[in-house]
Order: sequence, then structure tokens, then C-alpha cells
Amino acid sequence: MEAISIKTSCLVPLVILPILSLARVTTFDQCNQFFLNGLSPTVLTDPSNSDRYQQICQCLLDQNGSPQYFYATLYDTQNKIPIYSAYNLSHINLNREDRWYVEPQIDGGQFECMGGQNQIPIANRGQKQALNRDYDGSGYDKGHLFPVFHTSTKDAMLATSTLTNAAPQDPTFNRGRWRVHEEELVELAKDCLRAFTVTGVVPGNSHIGDGVRVAKHYWSALCCLKKEGHLSRAFIGPDNNGQVQGLSVKDLETRLSGSDHFNTVFTVFRGGC
Repeated sequence: MEAISIKTSCLVPLVILPILSLARVTTFDQCNQFFLNGLSPTVLTDPSNSDRYQQICQCLLDQNGSPQYFYATLYDTQNKIPIYSAYNLSHINLNREDRWYVEPQIDGGQFECMGGQNQIPIANRGQKQALNRDYDGSGYDKGHLFPVFHTSTKDAMLATSTLTNAAPQDPTFNRGRWRVHEEELVELAKDCLRAFTVTGVVPGNSHIGDGVRVAKHYWSALCCLKKEGHLSRAFIGPDNNGQVQGLSVKDLETRLSGSDHFNTVFTVFRGGC
């Protein structure tokens, strides 16, 4: 496949209003620029619960109240963790800020975008999504799917710190081998014209808090567009030795398709990379 250089426009300065959000629940049609060829990874379905998997275009609102999108997330409201987040990888060193938000609309809130849990009716809080209290004393980190290290602006960095972009992750793995892997992806993508990236989880069998599923594995896939074509890489971990395993995108898709938690033919780049 011949790589295509895609021009990106400069974002206008953004402001974070205290009652507004970082994401809106919609369809991926609003943010398909984060997918290779505009095609999302497989969107899971549940015949017994049509609202289980929520497509979220993660965004900040600009000074005019218009959404500025930063990435896309498929969220599982039954397990209360994301299935994957898709984004364009870039990196500069930023001073990290963790401002953890929730998505009011998932639990019956009336605000258009993501904000504080006080924007969710009291009786509904935590019914379909994780809250900060679920992680308190759990021994698990809030493991970013779209990590801070893969952002290049303060606004993008802030937009990653939402509970719809995090799953419970063993702190030793999160702060150790997986952190190193995130750094290695930056090095791998440094010569890309554009680096389409998808990071996801394979749910485990344990829970924290009020039914928040712990991630058994984290995985990532990269499609790097270059002048002369493209390269693709995939990774999954931890293995039995706590390491991250490199594999082809096709092999990753086969492994995910065989998982009891996916139960479908799963594709990351729809055969385009």
C-alpha cells in the first residue's frame, strides 16, 4: 500500500469549562480520522444488550463550545472498561496532569460531553462505567490505553485522563515493561508520515470495586505510513514472564478473535496495513 501524507490543520486554543466534558458519546462517524482509511477496528456487539458497547469520540470543547476530537474509544459498559482506543501517535515531553473524568451520558446524565460524576444522577453513578472510588485501595493502576507519552499537546494530554480510556492494570507491569513498550513505540514511529495506533485490552476474570473488570492483557498495533509504503507491528503483554511479545498484526487479530471475551472475528486495520 502506498503511503499518503495527510495534512492536519492547527487547532484553535482550547479552554476547559468546569461543567463540560472531554468526550461525547456518539458514533465513530464523528472521529474516523483516527482510523486507517477511515475504518474503525471491529465494533463488538451484544445481541442481549444493544447499548453495551459505546462508541465515544474523545474531545475537548474549544472557546466557541465546538468539539475538538483527539481519539476514539470503544467502551464496554458491562465490564466498565474500554475495549480499545484509536489515535495518531505523536510525542513531546509534557508535564503530566491527571484529571480523571467520567462520561455522564453513559449513566443517564444530561450533559453533552464528559465531566464530573456530579453530573450523573446520584442513583445512576457507577452503573455502567468505572468511578475513581473503584480504584481506591484496589492495588491496581488506572492504565491508560491512549497514554500521555503518545501525546504532543497539553490538550491531548488532558484528554487521555478519562476513565473511559483506562482499565485496571497491574502497577508493576504498567510502570515497568508496558511503559518501556510505550517509549519503544515512539521510537518505532519517529519516521512515520502518520502513525495510526490502536491500544486495547483483553479482560481477565477478576474485578475491582463495583464490577470493574481487570485487564488480563494489554495489546497495541501500529500502522506507520511512509513515503515508500507502510510498516505494521503488533504487541501484547504481559506474557508468563511479565514481558511484552511482538507479533504481526494478523497474528494479534487471530489471538483476539479466539478470546472468549471477543467471540467474533476481530480486525484492527481491516486488512489495510
